[in-house]
Amino acid sequence: MSFSMELSPDLIHVRDWVHDFAADVIRPAAAEWDEREETPWPIIQEAAKVGIYSMEFFAEQSAEPSGLGMLTAFEEMFWGDAGIALAILGTGLAAASLAANGTPEQVGEWVPQMFGTVNEPKVAAFCSSEPGAGSDVGAILTRARYDEATDEWVLNGTKTWATNGGIAEVHVVVASVYPELGTRGQATFIIPPDTPGFSQGQKFRKHGIRASHTAEVVLEDVRIPGRLIVGGREKFEERIARIREGKSAKSQAALATFERTRPTVGAMAVGVARAAYEYALDYALQREQFGRKIAEFQAIAFKLADMKARIDAARLLVWRAGWMARNGKSFDNAEGSMAKLVAAETAVYVTDEAIQILGGNGYTRDYPVERMHRDAKIFTIFEGTSEIQRLVIGRAVTGLPLR
Repeated sequence: MSFSMELSPDLIHVRDWVHDFAADVIRPAAAEWDEREETPWPIIQEAAKVGIYSMEFFAEQSAEPSGLGMLTAFEEMFWGDAGIALAILGTGLAAASLAANGTPEQVGEWVPQMFGTVNEPKVAAFCSSEPGAGSDVGAILTRARYDEATDEWVLNGTKTWATNGGIAEVHVVVASVYPELGTRGQATFIIPPDTPGFSQGQKFRKHGIRASHTAEVVLEDVRIPGRLIVGGREKFEERIARIREGKSAKSQAALATFERTRPTVGAMAVGVARAAYEYALDYALQREQFGRKIAEFQAIAFKLADMKARIDAARLLVWRAGWMARNGKSFDNAEGSMAKLVAAETAVYVTDEAIQILGGNGYTRDYPVERMHRDAKIFTIFEGTSEIQRLVIGRAVTGLPLR
């Protein structure tokens, strides 16, 4: 059996194409949109025009045989800028949830609406977290009840930390239908645009990824057609019946969505780390102190060595998880969580060291590593904190119900 880590020509072509877009379009606009703390609609439209922001792009990269298509594309986008990249790619989380759990009819109807058109791009939002239920998905209080008389679902609750929340064309919302069953009694629902009772709450002003819109969404007696439960009501009720009979059931949809996307979050973190490393390396090769380039000093060269080694190690974990997912391999040792954990903490470490190498310059907004440092922290928090990743990995390797 042959083994090769060489990327295919098609994958290299896409990677370089996305890299050029990140270098030519995203990077020059990064500081401006970070300061504005607004969704960069003009950049999203440019991405749509060249084909990067589209249902077809996401589908093609997800189907790439090695499992590395989406990972390499995400790394390049976040190498450009994390905030703008998340504004462009945040729709993918809602689309992934629907693609993984929805009926063919639901996918065909709603995924195109999530992206809109080239001339008028739209975004979508996946809404799971709540004020009292972040890592603890089982504590979700948003409720959904089925109204037999009208064939409608009625939803009430508040979601928080929703990327594109409130500005999205389509929202995918996790709610509890049978609270007594915990996560097993939850389902996801499609909220169409302009649905009465659905509104944006607080928009958050964030430490980093400021070009990505993050907000609360509020559901007050929101009524949606019965067919808009993801996967269909019949399939959901069959699953509930099996659970009540004590039979096993597939993973709850919100958790399944996060499991599928953790390697991609790792790729995002690798992109930010690589950007900071490259900037710090160039700086160290040009900056002079005591009559020599600072890269000549072991104190700086050793930092760069550790930064580079950690980035490459994190990327390898991300690629392994991506390959395993694409080839149907089970994550027996929580390999997806390993990739996300190591890549996220690498991004924080590398951006911190980049500031240290730049010294006082690195602490100012005149240099991009300051922004990269702020952006990096989110990767240890969203889609499962580092503590949750360690818990998942610990349970996997010990087989014990760790708390």
